[in-house]
Amino acid sequence: MVSHIVVGVDGSAPATAALEWAAADAQRRGLDLRIVHVCEQLPHSDGIESCTGVLEAAADRARWLTSEVKVATKPLRGNVIGNLIAQSESADSMVLGSRGLGGFAGMMAGSVGLAVAGHAAGPVVIVRDPAVERYDTVVVGYDGSDHSEAAMAYAVEQARARKALLHVLFAWQVPMFSPYAVTYNSLIETAMQEEMRAARQRVEPWRTRNPDVDISDEQRCAHPVTALIEAARSADLVVVGSRGMGGLASAVLGSVSQGVLNHVTCPVAIVRPSVKETP
Repeated sequence: MVSHIVVGVDGSAPATAALEWAAADAQRRGLDLRIVHVCEQLPHSDGIESCTGVLEAAADRARWLTSEVKVATKPLRGNVIGNLIAQSESADSMVLGSRGLGGFAGMMAGSVGLAVAGHAAGPVVIVRDPAVERYDTVVVGYDGSDHSEAAMAYAVEQARARKALLHVLFAWQVPMFSPYAVTYNSLIETAMQEEMRAARQRVEPWRTRNPDVDISDEQRCAHPVTALIEAARSADLVVVGSRGMGGLASAVLGSVSQGVLNHVTCPVAIVRPSVKETP
């Protein structure tokens, strides 16, 4: 049984925010916390000593924040992305800062976070900054795809642990209406209404199976990224599948998940179906 959350640290401010988020999540959900730091073989580095220092400082911080959580540390050597993906295979989830010490200030999500989110075995949570306000709301993008089903399951668990509202959002961008094609526009309007009706119906089984979770739903005629960015302004966590209905099978991360990662400022969880769930 998976019983721990993995958080990657490197001494940067976003990594510290990720550590604090992971420690709080471990405490809420009764999981252990494993803190990892990948020691890359760089010239003029202090070697394993500097890695140990980063880990010890992170562990002290986590224990101070969550005395009830079992905290372990693990120094790793080699490729950062490969090591983090390997660690995800035995973890409940992986938590990372939005960018590390080598990141560019203008990028919301760094290359490491994007790569790990696209290949990790379980949910990957990307954290940008420490939480400054609490909304008691988890937002999940849900379009009925296999990836969004996995995202929904994780979002339900998060909402339950937080005793928070779960707001289920479905957004559908329709083709542009033509002022001259009355029949075509009528068909588009009918299709849009059917999509919205089906989206509402998909939420009902989740309410039935999870009566202890307060679940609201919203259907919007908008681009999914735009709708999720707006909903995220009053959310503690946004959860999306790594790909949705429009994703290509060859794509690691879909355009929606990438768009959310690059524009949403609250923590974002990217969830993939497990190997057994993937068609």
